[in-house]
Amino acid sequence: MSFLPRTVTGVALAVVLAAQAHAEFKLGERYSDADGDLVADIPADAADQIDPSTLIFAYTPVEDPAVYADVWSEFLDHMAEVTGKKVQFFPVQSNAAQIEAMRAGRLHVAGFNTGSNPLAVACAGFRPFAMMAAEDGSFGYEMEIITHPESGIATVDDIKGGQMAFTSETSNSGFKAPSAILKADFDMEAGRDFEPVFSGKHDNSILGVANKDYPAAAIANSVKSRMIEREVVTEDQLKVIYTSQTFPTTGYGVAHNLTPELQKDIREAFFSFNWSGTGLEEEFGKNGEEKFIEISFQDDWSVIRTIDEANGVSYDCE
Repeated sequence: MSFLPRTVTGVALAVVLAAQAHAEFKLGERYSDADGDLVADIPADAADQIDPSTLIFAYTPVEDPAVYADVWSEFLDHMAEVTGKKVQFFPVQSNAAQIEAMRAGRLHVAGFNTGSNPLAVACAGFRPFAMMAAEDGSFGYEMEIITHPESGIATVDDIKGGQMAFTSETSNSGFKAPSAILKADFDMEAGRDFEPVFSGKHDNSILGVANKDYPAAAIANSVKSRMIEREVVTEDQLKVIYTSQTFPTTGYGVAHNLTPELQKDIREAFFSFNWSGTGLEEEFGKNGEEKFIEISFQDDWSVIRTIDEANGVSYDCE
């Protein structure tokens, strides 16, 4: 089963840039959306709902999953207390594997990254409801195109004729947004104007640029900030040549077929969690995030669906 946008013959990309008619976002055939909010409804028949004794949680693999097992430990303990369930951290290795796990019923609660949220909603029945934010409710991150100071690259146009790293085809800041922006604002296409390579994760791209393995890369600046704070890289190893508009961050939610009561308890766990002194505060406070706020996939992910349309992305949920 493939959740990636279709591949273009002869080009090492997984999108057709502005070459296809824009299709309206819709869910896979196994899901219903009677209320029109663009997310899967909870099954009406109780026989189709599940109430597992152990909840499996996964955080989007933007960096090495091992980094986050301890970061999430206090929150998962809180979720266990609120729901009365055991809660287990699942270290997924890729966005596609995370989507497949939820679609197959092996993943119940998750944070899907910005770009893979529409795929997870359409193909895995993901119901996002929360996002991290600052105390004042502000949220988001920017896509940056970075290089290293000795690359000879001063502007985006200087990437032409060389190589540029992306993370994965499902990443908004690591692939979808830069692909659309490079096409629309700079008339640059991967395969024609530069050689695209895929690092797999944002930390790989950032380390690759810092260590001069890649001359340039598209990354999420929230990941870069946390890596600088942890002293994995230093600011003087990286040079920013482009910064995008602000995008929503990782969306948190549940599998559509959990019982309504369990979904309500999980929501309560997110919004009642006290970040003070926890791993979440230590790690995500580096980006100024201090709490979870309620979100709407229909509204808050509108810009991401527009980027997908601009890239001609189509979803294969079969």
